[in-house]
Amino acid sequence: MFGANELGQTLSVGELSKRSGVPVSAIHFYEEKGLIKSWRTEGNQRRFPRGMLRVVAIIKAAQSVGFSLLEIAETLKLLPQDRSPSQADWQKISTKWKKDLEERITHMTKLKDQLNSCIGCGCLSLKECPLRNPKDRLAKKGPGAALL
Repeated sequence: MFGANELGQTLSVGELSKRSGVPVSAIHFYEEKGLIKSWRTEGNQRRFPRGMLRVVAIIKAAQSVGFSLLEIAETLKLLPQDRSPSQADWQKISTKWKKDLEERITHMTKLKDQLNSCIGCGCLSLKECPLRNPKDRLAKKGPGAALL
């Protein structure tokens, strides 16, 4: 995954955990999900390129703003596989994430503004419910409660 210049600079799972502030169990989970990669030594110990510190930092930053692991995995595919992510790489993915976040904020703001019309409804089966029936899609199925 990383070039020869970084192969000599490896970290054990414990070192990666300590330096990144992420529990060992989370590092194992990230590796299981394909977000980070390691290899095994002859003694069967995991070794991570030092550049994985940046990848773990990117994962934690993305999680802190609400991106799912699936979304993070898709974005990590945009990063180079032969070296540690650079500032330019971060700019590319942060620009994409910024756009996604702006869309989410717009959606959540609209939802927040419509929330008062649902308070007190109980069953959320109002003719026009922005939570359960966005854009009144269920009206075509007739009166009464219906699931999306």
